Amino acid sequence: MSERRLQMQLGIGACLASAFLIFAAIPNWVAAPSNIKNILLSPMFWPYVLAGCTGVVGLGLIAAGYRTAEGPSEDFVDAHDEGMGAWVRMIGMALIMVGTMALMPRLGMVWTSMLCFALTAFLVKTRHPVAAVICAVVLPLVLYAFFAHVAGVAIPQGNFVRLP
Repeated sequence: MSERRLQMQLGIGACLASAFLIFAAIPNWVAAPSNIKNILLSPMFWPYVLAGCTGVVGLGLIAAGYRTAEGPSEDFVDAHDEGMGAWVRMIGMALIMVGTMALMPRLGMVWTSMLCFALTAFLVKTRHPVAAVICAVVLPLVLYAFFAHVAGVAIPQGNFVRLP
């Protein structure tokens, strides 16, 4: 399979998934009270934002596919000849997911998210380990601060360390 064909298929799939979410899944399966004053706090707002972003990324992949030359590229062929490494990463990701569910009640959502973000970054062998560790710490804390203190949403805390 050529890189162009892969990008086109992924782009079309992302656009179809976005359309399904926007027109079927979110309106039918996300419940939201009608008396919410702030649109940012509505349970339907962020799913629509993510579905829209998925559609935009899909359109970008389709556009990139049209610009890509036909035929397999050397980088594309080499990237898929990893063999056992792909299976090891997939098993590692499954272990991180199981670990997330096991640690969430004990450590809480913020600390577990930090740990899982960092583990996932190192599992996929990021080129920017310092930035990955900084993001692993800062992003969950910023999200906690917003949801707990601005939006007034209770974030699950762990048994050992409680955030203010």
